[in-house]
Amino acid sequence: MPAKFAVFLTLAGFSLSYIAIWLSSLRRSQSGNSAWPAPSMLHIATGFVTNFFDTLGIGSFATTTAIFKFRHMLPDELYPGTLNVGHTLPTIFQAFIYIAVIEVDTTTLVLLISCSVVGAWFGAGFVAGLSRRGVQIGMGAALITAAVVMLMNLLQWFPVGGTDLQLSGWRLAVGMAGNLIFGAISTLGIGFYAPCMTMVSLLGLNPAAAFPIMMGSSAFLMPVASARFVWSRMYSVPVALGLAAGGLLGVPLAAFVVKSLPLTALRVMVIVAVLYAAVMMLRRQPERA
Repeated sequence: MPAKFAVFLTLAGFSLSYIAIWLSSLRRSQSGNSAWPAPSMLHIATGFVTNFFDTLGIGSFATTTAIFKFRHMLPDELYPGTLNVGHTLPTIFQAFIYIAVIEVDTTTLVLLISCSVVGAWFGAGFVAGLSRRGVQIGMGAALITAAVVMLMNLLQWFPVGGTDLQLSGWRLAVGMAGNLIFGAISTLGIGFYAPCMTMVSLLGLNPAAAFPIMMGSSAFLMPVASARFVWSRMYSVPVALGLAAGGLLGVPLAAFVVKSLPLTALRVMVIVAVLYAAVMMLRRQPERA
């Protein structure tokens, strides 16, 4: 069996398992009601826009969080779970696209993806148990980090990378340790792509080869993390459904039709919006008992 086909087959298995877990949880939560909570057009539009630009390289977690704050869509403590659950299926869609078209050493790909999944499992369990104030502080810090990373990307301060298509020896060990950490912290709402891209570029990997690693890691770790949020019911059902539905429409439009856009002005606006959301998150006081 070709190695890349095995990755696709495994990812399909993760996807189907996650969908089954989510559907089962939704059925149990209804307790005899005739329909699931319906997402609004705003929820669907948010998923469409954020995943459209995520496919083009803007990112989805920080931008979605900013929209959540501006529109007061849900309680702060439900942000991490809703982000993970809602963006999982669109991210998997992206991964199939990028892994198919960009070459990278399969051993490197599989090992780094595996470490990110392990990190996500433990990270999601920790985040799901945080208090409201803990989520506010953690997400505020994550948003500031995301804004700084976006600014560095805008100013082209990221390392340019090398020409290698694989990692070995100590570089592979560092990459695995890094992805373990990035997988854990990504469940709090900080994007996985930028720190992973920076790390593998510093390790000498071709920046293009980083894309299937980033997308693949996110696609495998997010079902694992999201399943824990689903089990704990620490997410908003209608908002997550809207993000997923809109995202599954936005990804193919960006990947196959638009493909690229002049995004500089948009990146600046996103950085400002994310910083505003971070300040609002950190200023919010915990509710009194």
